[in-house]
Amino acid sequence: MDHLDLQRRLAETGYVAGEPLAMALHLSLVLGRPLLLEGEAGVGKTEIAKALATIQKTRLIRLQCYEGLDAAAAIYEWNYQRQLLAIRAAAETARVEEASEERLFSERYLLRRPLLEAILQPVPPVLLIDEIDRADEAFEAFLLEILADFQITVPELGTIEAVSRPHVVLTSNATRELSDALRRRCLYAFVDYPDPAMELAILAARAPELEPALAAQIVGFVQGLRREELEKTPGIAETLDWVAALSGLGINDLAASLATVQASLVCLLKTSADQAAVTPEVIARLVDRAA
Repeated sequence: MDHLDLQRRLAETGYVAGEPLAMALHLSLVLGRPLLLEGEAGVGKTEIAKALATIQKTRLIRLQCYEGLDAAAAIYEWNYQRQLLAIRAAAETARVEEASEERLFSERYLLRRPLLEAILQPVPPVLLIDEIDRADEAFEAFLLEILADFQITVPELGTIEAVSRPHVVLTSNATRELSDALRRRCLYAFVDYPDPAMELAILAARAPELEPALAAQIVGFVQGLRREELEKTPGIAETLDWVAALSGLGINDLAASLATVQASLVCLLKTSADQAAVTPEVIARLVDRAA
C-alpha cells in the first residue's frame, strides 16, 4: 500500500488527508517510526489516529497528556487495594506465603496503563499520545526511553519487552517547545487549517446530506472568519459542529437567517471576546462574501 492508497482508505473512513500528511503517515508505518503531528487545536490531529486504527482494524490506545502526568498514570501502577486485601486474607488464614513480596508484586496485581498496555498487545495497536506538549519535560524525557526500545522496566518484575510494536502518533498544539531529542525520534507533519477545496471535501465526507450550495456558503463563511482577528480560530471540529447545528435549526441559506446564524456561532466562537468581536455587521459581511 503506497501513500495514495493510504490517502484513499483514510477518505473511506471520513478523514480527508492532504498528500503530504498521507505520505508522512505512510512513511511512519513503513519505517516503524513515531509520527509527530503539530498544529492548532481542532484541525484533525487526533482524528487521524482514530482513522488509522480503523483502516488497520486494530485497537486504538490513547494516552491523554496533562501537566503533572507521571509514570503511574501513563505506564503502570500496583493495585494496592488488592494487595492489602491479599495481606489481610493471608493473615486471617495463616497462609503467610500468599502475602510474600514475590506474590504481591506479580502481574496479578499490576495495573496496565496506556503505554504498558500498548506494547503488550498481540496485534500492533495505534498508540495515540495526545497533546504531548501539555506534559512536562521530565515525562517527555522518560517517554524517549520507551519510544527508543519499546520496552518498560518494572523494578519488581524486570524488563518487559514489547509483544508487538505499536504504531505511535503524537500530537502537539505547540503550547510549549518540544525537545530536539523527541523530534529526532519522530517523523513530523504540520497539520494546518484546510483550504476551501479540502474543507468542502471534508464536509462532503462527514455530512453527505448537506446541500452543495449551503456547504459552499459554510466553507466560505468559516474561511473568512479565520481571517478575522480572533483569540481562538475555529478548526474543522468547530465547522462540523456548526454544520450539525445549522441542520438541526433547518437553515438552508445563511443570508436568509442572519439572526439565527449569529445565535448559532456559539459552535464556532469559543471565547467571550471573539463573540463580542463578531458583530452582526461582521456576520453580514462574511455571509455576503461567502454567497
